[in-house]
Amino acid sequence: MAVGKHSGRAFGGRTRTEALVAGVAAAALMVLVPALAAGGEPVPAADPAPAKGPFPVGRAVYDLGDRAFTPEAPYEGRSEIAGVVHYPVAPGSEGPTRGRHPLIVMQHGQWATCADRGAQNALVKAEKALALAEKAGDEARTAAQQKIIDRMSDRLWAWPCGAGIPALPSSSGYDYLAERLARQGFVVVSMGANGINSTSAGQADSVYRARAALINEHLDLWRRLDAGKGPLRGGIEDPGTGRSLGAAFAGRLDMRNVGTLGHSMGGGGVMQQVSDARHGDWPAGVRIGAALGLAPTATWDNEPVTKVPLAVLWGTCDQVNTGEYVKWNKDGNKAPLHGVTLTGGNHNYFNTQWSPGSGQVAGANDAIPGERRGRCVSQDGRNQQHPGLDEATQRRIATGYTVAFFRRYLLGDTSQQALLTGRKKLPGVPDVVKVEYVRPH
Repeated sequence: MAVGKHSGRAFGGRTRTEALVAGVAAAALMVLVPALAAGGEPVPAADPAPAKGPFPVGRAVYDLGDRAFTPEAPYEGRSEIAGVVHYPVAPGSEGPTRGRHPLIVMQHGQWATCADRGAQNALVKAEKALALAEKAGDEARTAAQQKIIDRMSDRLWAWPCGAGIPALPSSSGYDYLAERLARQGFVVVSMGANGINSTSAGQADSVYRARAALINEHLDLWRRLDAGKGPLRGGIEDPGTGRSLGAAFAGRLDMRNVGTLGHSMGGGGVMQQVSDARHGDWPAGVRIGAALGLAPTATWDNEPVTKVPLAVLWGTCDQVNTGEYVKWNKDGNKAPLHGVTLTGGNHNYFNTQWSPGSGQVAGANDAIPGERRGRCVSQDGRNQQHPGLDEATQRRIATGYTVAFFRRYLLGDTSQQALLTGRKKLPGVPDVVKVEYVRPH
């Protein structure tokens, strides 16, 4: 979810696939992170290196149109059906390895839709001028600057984007997670939701249902592709060569063993889609075996999520912090529930495109700065000064727990159960993680 500059647009056991990835659990988690400098401040580091998993990774894309998806009423607006695919590639082939692979689908959250740097620069300039005008009590100048802000915001949040303006690819912001998961034998799809982002203002009561419906739409497309049918058969292509790859996925998916992952409002969409009352909306033949939220926002309905293994990761310096899914579901969970808290983590660093290190339009550290350099103010009600995590460290922690979680519940790999219950620490990372595990009852 975009905050600050664009807050006006934001809302507050074992499977048949197990043999594919046996013996690589430890390799999936052995990633190094920087040490902490004196005073507890993190030392910046490069992005995480690819894991030494058992499979090389292929990348593909599909785009069925910028306005191909229409959510049910009362939601107003249309969205794209597009995705970035990472998958374990067979040696000497462009398609996925033999056997059936669990599918993991990802959905990004609320953020600007167009990488319009001119509009962003003009917006920042106008916001500074607005603050000065308001301080001086200059009503005419205040109104003029507000008009500029509104006009530039419309450009940044348009869908489709204006002529010559590229889309801001929030769906690619989780490539670091998708690649690591694909190395373990998963087929991973990160869907675009820019159309929903562009049209969701004022629709808080229906946007999460729209997001859940978009997840189900992608799942149905992949279900049909697994049967050798549907538009994805001819719609998935190699982004480098343009060669069609869709047919290679037929018969390669385990649609009874699907994982979902969402960040921010995309996390809210995942919670809506996997909630106890919404299982009947899943496409026929599809079963969700695990769901994970990265700083998921609270849905309008706040429906219980108790029947599917669930993990929630969030950082203590996350300003968005609205979804307390562990607290809300711990008294009635019938499936395992894992809460993972990253001390010093923020909201944006889970997505590379939203982070300043990417150089992308609007990328920012959303944490409130602390009194000392490198510190941030906690948003857990205590207003403590926490050492802020750098981008690479936050993503390495997220990667370790995400891989362990999906391996546990989609592949039946119990080797990292101690990590998921908090009895073991993730190797090579600062001791900044607290895990709350709630057994099914």
